[in-house]
Amino acid sequence: MKLIIYPFQWLTSLFLVVAFQAHSQNIQAYTSTSSEVLTIHSKLLNEDRKVYVHCPKADSADRNNHFPVIYVMDGDNHFELLVQYVDYLSRPDVLAMPKTIVIGIPNTKRTRDLTPTNSILNYEGKPDSSSYTGSGGNGKFLQFIENELIPMIDKNYKTTPYKIFAGHSFGGLSALNCLLTHPDLFDAYIAVSPSLWWDREYMLKMTDEKLKSGSALDKIFFYSDGNEGGPNSFFHKHLLKLDATIAKKKLKEFNYLYKHYPTETHMTEPLVAYYDALRFIFEDWEKHR
Repeated sequence: MKLIIYPFQWLTSLFLVVAFQAHSQNIQAYTSTSSEVLTIHSKLLNEDRKVYVHCPKADSADRNNHFPVIYVMDGDNHFELLVQYVDYLSRPDVLAMPKTIVIGIPNTKRTRDLTPTNSILNYEGKPDSSSYTGSGGNGKFLQFIENELIPMIDKNYKTTPYKIFAGHSFGGLSALNCLLTHPDLFDAYIAVSPSLWWDREYMLKMTDEKLKSGSALDKIFFYSDGNEGGPNSFFHKHLLKLDATIAKKKLKEFNYLYKHYPTETHMTEPLVAYYDALRFIFEDWEKHR
């Protein structure tokens, strides 16, 4: 597997960090760490793939630290957002979650990689071959993550076994598909406004079939939707149906949370949903660290 590393330059900052003094503690000014862009050749996908990698700052007190890893889909759009959240929440004066490596996966053929079935139907159930031809490659894409990407990251970076899968829209659909078909691949799953309309609610039907009532599923699952057409929109109805399906299964050891954001659009929702998802996944971390 070919591996090429380039410097990653930050062009924007999502947060303004205000320095202040406190009588009870000394707080150091926050500085962002650098990230890298890797290029790896995927035999499974038969193409070169770029991957963004952000690692925590080295701790001079313990340079042997190993870190959990977040894999986020649509890395072009959401990598920086997750990096800023992770770096802030793991600061020594915040300590709401552990230091974490963030892996962003940019798209080449988004519809192919993030949809579970071959379908040309749009959200209204009407044919749209111009947008959806070549869909249905999520199974092979998950194989790429499992058999090529994760082993490469584990080999080259100080990782722990704890891994999180995060995605929005088609990426959220992919997160749910991964939870149902490869549940042991990740420890926690984040599905922000998953496109559950896909292929006549294919993933909603699979959820009902795959999750056996009363079975054990020792995973964490955060899922959400925004104001995507009002309270009667298909997005909201589908998420309510997903939540009801999960609730009725009464799964053992399954820690899940559904949140609705009525003041957020489809594209602003990730800003609040990813933050809430991290807080939910690591809600008990401070107690046990």
